[in-house]
Amino acid sequence: MTTVTAAPTLIADYDAFVEALGPQPPWLEALRRKGYEHFSDVGFPSMRLEAWRKTNVKPIARRSFRRASSSPALSRQQLEPFLVPDCAELVFVNGRFSAQLSQVDALPEGVYVGNLASALKDKPEWVEKHLAQYADAQHPFVALNTAHIEDGAFIYVPRGVQVERTIHLVFIGTTEDGEATVSYPRNLVIAEESAELTMIESYCGFSGETYFTCPVTEIVGEANSVIDHYRIGQESLDAFHVATQKIHLLRDANFFTHSINHGGALVRNDIQAYLDAEGISCTLNGLYLARGSQHVDHQMRVDHAKPHCHSYELFKGILEDKARAVFNGRIQVHKDAQKTDAKQSSRNLLLSPDALVHSNPQLEIYADDVRCTHGSTTGHLEDEAIFYLRSRGISEEAAKSLLTYAFAAEVLNEFRLESVRQDIEEFLFTRLPKGDIVRQAV
Repeated sequence: MTTVTAAPTLIADYDAFVEALGPQPPWLEALRRKGYEHFSDVGFPSMRLEAWRKTNVKPIARRSFRRASSSPALSRQQLEPFLVPDCAELVFVNGRFSAQLSQVDALPEGVYVGNLASALKDKPEWVEKHLAQYADAQHPFVALNTAHIEDGAFIYVPRGVQVERTIHLVFIGTTEDGEATVSYPRNLVIAEESAELTMIESYCGFSGETYFTCPVTEIVGEANSVIDHYRIGQESLDAFHVATQKIHLLRDANFFTHSINHGGALVRNDIQAYLDAEGISCTLNGLYLARGSQHVDHQMRVDHAKPHCHSYELFKGILEDKARAVFNGRIQVHKDAQKTDAKQSSRNLLLSPDALVHSNPQLEIYADDVRCTHGSTTGHLEDEAIFYLRSRGISEEAAKSLLTYAFAAEVLNEFRLESVRQDIEEFLFTRLPKGDIVRQAV
């Protein structure tokens, strides 16, 4: 593998990090060591690799980051801009659980919602069965995360239980003593047979803070489970974020994920779903907004491994200024996955002549009785539509904002969780020029 030299500070203190953890289960020690050795061998990926050809990670690889030694003294009031009403909240600061900032109550009996470090002590058999069984260990950033597994979120919903209250995982990144920090949240979510769960996964930061967040989230939806998942990226515009999300689904499972990103200087999200039994329905939607010199990369993969499954993807991007975006989507239909129904769509709106997006939806089909479609569109606002609105007495600026909102609304209208949809709408109203007019119009 062709690589970029790894930043020494990310792995130089590895032995000290492991020693500070104290005695650990042998299986977990071996898992961490394997991740460390793999990342030490391959380092950061270079742009010579096909999967990284449009995303340059040198700004991360060449910068010094340190693991935060303690959690800063944050208040609930400081977190208010990132919170969603009526949720059970797990809050992590620089990758570590904060019991003071978290509020978890009113959950059904048998449901476990807590941090991974505690679950490793309280429920080690649950963690060992699933941790690191799904995310690709050969992925350099997954290996880096695995080497540094310490804390993150652990959610377990037992068979037949419906969790009515939304669970919100809040990950805050900060600097420490003026230095850039790095964190490696490791999240594991298990919904057993016929369980139902709604969850939000938020990655946040304060303006001007520089840090690197490298999370891995593994989600298991067992037979007939229903998971409604929202992932919100609102990192500091000086921060870096490289994440992997792996979804493993079993018979008749229903999974919905909605990914929203409008923060971060360099952001990459690898989202992979494996449909491992019949009757699965999987929806992967996303909306990303980028301005200035932001770079946002989404790498999507859906594996249809068994027959009679449905997947649907709709990703939309809105780019301004000199922003850059990448969308690589692959649907692979395995040989035995007859009667597959898969749709993939990437649509992008460029609000500046200097904005650029690379969109590459792909189908890889090895079965002969399937219905699969994919497509990609990239363009600017239509002059005719702007003229039509202006002829109704709307200013040019307001007309453009109305059309931009309408472009985004197709994704927002798919949200089942009204509170999240309203939050994102409000963000759009404040970001778009003449947003008050848009708010009144809709």
